Amino acid sequence: NSLYLSELISFISSSSATECAQRLRFSKRSERSMARGNFSKLYQALGFQSLFANTHHFKINGGDDATASHPSHHNTDEPNAAVASYDSWLNEYPSALSSFKGMMSAAKGKRIIVFLDYDGTLSPIVNDPDSAFMSDPMRSAVREVARHFPTAIISGRSRDKVYEFVKLDEVYYAGSHGMDIMGPPRPLKSYDGKYQIRALDKKGNEYVIFQPAQEFLPAIKEMLIELEEKTCTIQGVMIEDNRFCISVHYRQVQDEDCSILEEKVQSVLMKYPRFHLTRGKMVMEIRPSIKWNKGHALEYLLDNLGFVNSNDIFPVYIGDDKTDEDAFKVLQSRGQGYPIIVSSIERDTMASYSLRDPSEVLSFLIRLATWGETSSQ
Repeated sequence: NSLYLSELISFISSSSATECAQRLRFSKRSERSMARGNFSKLYQALGFQSLFANTHHFKINGGDDATASHPSHHNTDEPNAAVASYDSWLNEYPSALSSFKGMMSAAKGKRIIVFLDYDGTLSPIVNDPDSAFMSDPMRSAVREVARHFPTAIISGRSRDKVYEFVKLDEVYYAGSHGMDIMGPPRPLKSYDGKYQIRALDKKGNEYVIFQPAQEFLPAIKEMLIELEEKTCTIQGVMIEDNRFCISVHYRQVQDEDCSILEEKVQSVLMKYPRFHLTRGKMVMEIRPSIKWNKGHALEYLLDNLGFVNSNDIFPVYIGDDKTDEDAFKVLQSRGQGYPIIVSSIERDTMASYSLRDPSEVLSFLIRLATWGETSSQ
């Protein structure tokens, strides 16, 4: 059953809905039943609609031709103007799936390094941040990618929380928008030694933790207490401790309460001039005012991995949030690799390619792992 599911994931990552339906039509009855169940489980686990509910217009990845499109791309429920606008946007930021062969041709002979955001990239955006679970198929895909290429996850969440979601020892982790990095056991002389700590994981493997915002921890703890007290009467708000930053989630807050919430957050922030406020998807984030972001984290990890001055590397960064734009800028300035934006709507970005949602990220990672397997033979 697990082998069949693995084969199924690989198949749907490179097939249209029609091809998937044809496979079911000509398979044995027992396989048909199991396949339908597995398709359903796979898409439910990812938080997306069932494949077979929309086979007349649903396409997983569209293959490698110029006509390939994003899933649900021609959903008749979407206004025609929005679809046309997104189509136009795709001309500037083409699908990384339809462009996959060309991308890999450019990467041939170079060392690929993979960087991934978490929320909205490896897991769907959900109402409850504590329930942003990673699906088993996505976990398997990330594991396979990490078998062939150095892989790191850079998230705004705390590093420990991201690890709890991902549960993979094969990848490196950077939490708090890169202010808490777990990398290879190679302290860097170009970075302040007081921020680099040698440590051992549960298996006894050595690694280095880099935390450039350590001095801000006492103030963050004070702010957490104040924020909890000031916002406790607002229904739906969630204050998340991400260790070196604080996230104020308001996805479930009533519209009429949002302005009140922001006033309360700003009133707390005013007492702490060394911090500033940034915004994400239905979230306000309080961060230390230091010159450090996901772009710096990407550069630190490249340096830590021994690639900072290498000309034969090919970094790939996939992310969906505004904070990922800092990493996109770094790749563009280096002139190496590809930044890939995850978005189902048109938006300003420094990315070169796009993926519509985590289901397309899954398809891309499966194809990347397969490419890594075949290219190493």
